[in-house]
Amino acid sequence: MWNFSLSGALALMARTAPFLLFRMAVYFAIACAYVIATGTGAAIGYGVGQFGDGDFLASSTAVGGFAGFGIVAAVLYLLREYVLYLVKAGHIAVLVELMDGRALPEAEGQVSYGSRMVRERFTEASVLFGVDQLVKGVIAAIAGLVEGIASFLPIPGLEAAARMFRGFLKIAVGFTDEVILAHALRTRSDNPWASAEEALVLYGQNYKTMLRNAAWLAVLIYGLSFVVFLLALAPAAALVYLMPGALGAGGFVFALLFAWAFKEALLEPLAITCMLQVYFKTTEGQVPDPQWRARLRDLSGKFRDIGSKAASWASGRQPPVRPLAASA
Repeated sequence: MWNFSLSGALALMARTAPFLLFRMAVYFAIACAYVIATGTGAAIGYGVGQFGDGDFLASSTAVGGFAGFGIVAAVLYLLREYVLYLVKAGHIAVLVELMDGRALPEAEGQVSYGSRMVRERFTEASVLFGVDQLVKGVIAAIAGLVEGIASFLPIPGLEAAARMFRGFLKIAVGFTDEVILAHALRTRSDNPWASAEEALVLYGQNYKTMLRNAAWLAVLIYGLSFVVFLLALAPAAALVYLMPGALGAGGFVFALLFAWAFKEALLEPLAITCMLQVYFKTTEGQVPDPQWRARLRDLSGKFRDIGSKAASWASGRQPPVRPLAASA
């Protein structure tokens, strides 16, 4: 079935309690920012709506709420690199140290130590973000092999089933791309692009094991997230009731937000810890297969981009990190 230990992953997470508290503070603050901004925007819209009739009041309240929500979304979009850099990657760095049996420095907090480890490997947020974006594209291409193989098999309905499976794997990929980043942290690589290239080859030659475990984790994590969403519906609806005017689906959206915050703060690191267990155990003692390296070069333009950036980094010329025009 799967190759990870939930009890072992939970024990590791308990040892990173300071980072979990940090994640909770960050993601629940984001959820609260959405609620506050939406409520403030709705209140402003409600005030403006007093100058018109009932329809104008309702529409101005709704527009104000959507505007507040949109402003927070835009700000977070601009800060997404730093959330990955400071929160997710830093936590992975600490997890890798603990999984390898290395002691954390007593004089330095986990959050500070994790951030320092990431800076040493990736130098700046834009490099980490660039690696992460290209890695996601390569893993998605590996997942696409399932659909490609199925199209050549003369089994009725298999191709449609493979497409559905690929759509599900796109969700599961979200738990696997950070495993590639962990490889650079674990190997202490000075070239993050070369490390990502090597890790992706190891991932590719073990893709069945990696994707199978990712699929199980996706079912577990999103199932728990749905339970949290249901539990959050009542208090979220109460928040909407206290706001001026009617925001319609506000309770549904706020419940989604708090379920998302819970997933990002607690459930996602659990999934990543499980995937780290699988990846490190599966690839232990393996070397990158040249045939798989060649296959990935043929399969994904993003993998070729990673290779060219690795060569540029090794020569001392840091490459551009924005993968805007790279093909899959």
